[in-house]
Amino acid sequence: MSLKQLLLSAGCLALSALPVSAQTSVKVGVLNDMSGVYSDIGGKGSVVAAQLAAEDFAAISKDVTVEIVSADHQNKPDIGAGIARQWYDREGVDAILDVPTSSVALAVSQITREKNKIFIDSGAGSTDLTGPQCSPNTIHWTYDTYALANGTGSAMVKRGGDTWFFLTADYAFGQSLQAETAAVVTRSGGKVVGSAKVPFPANDFSSFLLQAQSSGSKVIGLANAGGDTINAVKQAHEFGITQSGQKLAALLFYVLDAKALGLETAQGLVLTEAFYWDLTDGTRAFSERFAKRANGNMPTMNQAGVYAGLMHYLKAVAATKSKDAKVVMEWMKANPTDDPLFGKGTIRADGRKIHDMYLFEVKKPGESKGPWDLYTKLATIPGDQAFKPMSQGGCPLVAKP
Repeated sequence: MSLKQLLLSAGCLALSALPVSAQTSVKVGVLNDMSGVYSDIGGKGSVVAAQLAAEDFAAISKDVTVEIVSADHQNKPDIGAGIARQWYDREGVDAILDVPTSSVALAVSQITREKNKIFIDSGAGSTDLTGPQCSPNTIHWTYDTYALANGTGSAMVKRGGDTWFFLTADYAFGQSLQAETAAVVTRSGGKVVGSAKVPFPANDFSSFLLQAQSSGSKVIGLANAGGDTINAVKQAHEFGITQSGQKLAALLFYVLDAKALGLETAQGLVLTEAFYWDLTDGTRAFSERFAKRANGNMPTMNQAGVYAGLMHYLKAVAATKSKDAKVVMEWMKANPTDDPLFGKGTIRADGRKIHDMYLFEVKKPGESKGPWDLYTKLATIPGDQAFKPMSQGGCPLVAKP
């Protein structure tokens, strides 16, 4: 072989050793309840939301490729923790999304920190995720129990509901939601007259509703979610509790809950959410696309949070050309969020995502103009007022003033 041929051959070998593309490949896992009480508000719909985010990002940037996997944590912390560990250790997952059920989310957050990965939680509510158990690797995206309590609790007291009895799902989320709402009620001049811990999940609320009814409270606060909330509202309606003058405060309520209950039963419920499909042109366009892949259902705020959280993560990976959790998280916190579902926002040092929240009331049947026209917006709660001040959260990552 001539010298010229040798040089050409060496050049070809060198070129073949270079990366074919500058793309960064990431693998993300959607971990939630796929078969139980929270499957409608997250479940496969959250996977659809993640797929839409990956597709939309691919349309604006070719710098990142995305693989999406999913699993069912069955609302059990040990199962959720086991899946997270396997994903990180054996399957190359870079980030985990969604994770409703606060006890599971807290376990996944700890493992994510140990493995130096990224966790963007959309489905859980406990403020501990950005409080005493905050992590440099976790972002709490969509809502939390403080924001729900701050919106619905204060609104109900202003409407005359100054005495409360709570029906509380007996795990971290329910306990946090009751505690946050009770504090708001008390600050607003109201009084908590009692509470009942309800096993999670629950089908029969009759004995607990009778306790609430006999308490004489003006408001029955439902510190639960998903199928538990639906069952409690249905049974309260069947027992004539709402017709007798006591009001229900659904402290975590979704558009799918209103749809499942029907307006005849759900009308008048006051609730707080971070997202509603009919808020803006952007939310309507996304929801129309989502519904085509989700059996005609509109997205919940949890599912919307999966979309928005993944979009911001992918922007960070593309901008930093890195999958290192510290590098990516620093970019995510340093740069404002902006998407068609939540608008502009920020991520605080404690991991709390800040955006507006909304106070809604479920419409009466005669007010609805279509099958998904379910809410009337009562108020917008600015992000800087909706969430607990960082100085009060107790996150050890945040320097005390």
